[in-house]
Amino acid sequence: MVFERISLGAVKMIKSLLLVLMTVGLLAGCSGTDRLKYQERSVTELYDMALDYLNKGQFKFAAVSFDEVERQHPYSSWARRSQLMSAYAYFKANKLEEAILSAERFVSLHPGNKDAAYAYYLIGISYYLQIADIRRDQKTTEMAMRALSEVVRRFPFSKYAADAKLKIDLTRDHLAGKEMRIGRFYQNKDNYFAAISRYNRVIKKYQTTSHVPEALHRLTETYLAVGILPEAYKSAAVLGANYPNSEWYKYSYDLMQKYNVKQP
Repeated sequence: MVFERISLGAVKMIKSLLLVLMTVGLLAGCSGTDRLKYQERSVTELYDMALDYLNKGQFKFAAVSFDEVERQHPYSSWARRSQLMSAYAYFKANKLEEAILSAERFVSLHPGNKDAAYAYYLIGISYYLQIADIRRDQKTTEMAMRALSEVVRRFPFSKYAADAKLKIDLTRDHLAGKEMRIGRFYQNKDNYFAAISRYNRVIKKYQTTSHVPEALHRLTETYLAVGILPEAYKSAAVLGANYPNSEWYKYSYDLMQKYNVKQP
């Protein structure tokens, strides 16, 4: 019998073909879903298949393939690794709710793991990317801020903390914007005391955001509208002391001159 030499390229081609055939077999019966038909494989076969999907940018298949590693080999060291890889693959596939669930499961089972910081960050960033327009309910925004704050609190020296802090600031600004929108709505409806409550909330709870100068000016307007001149003066004075170059201070100053409001 004559044995022919097989080139290295041919060996790689055969390996790739075997991987494709194995993948086709495992995915048989998927019929429009992201669930895999159960076919028992070794942990390394499953994990390599998931990585292959990931490297090819087929993130949904990668995610469910990593899930399959844990499902078939729940007590292996690969299972723990696959939990976080699954969360990452779901994130890359823009299946953010699934990414959150997978990352939350990882940190609940392995809170002391070296990759826990990334898992917490992944939860926070997945919520952050779902932040809606300020005209909608802001529950997701609050969840994003809470999750990102956990990254900073638990892992202040990790490489994810700086970005988490930046996104917390942006998230707080978003929440303040929501309060301002509601305040302006009440003010336009002449519901001045409800508006005052919203503007004060911005000043007290979101005092580092970009909305504070306008909130102080709106307070000046609303206090003048209801005839509480000392509070109007106080709001304008705080605005002038902290934001003297702001256009909002100019508006408030003009109002105080118009109504001839003096220091009480």
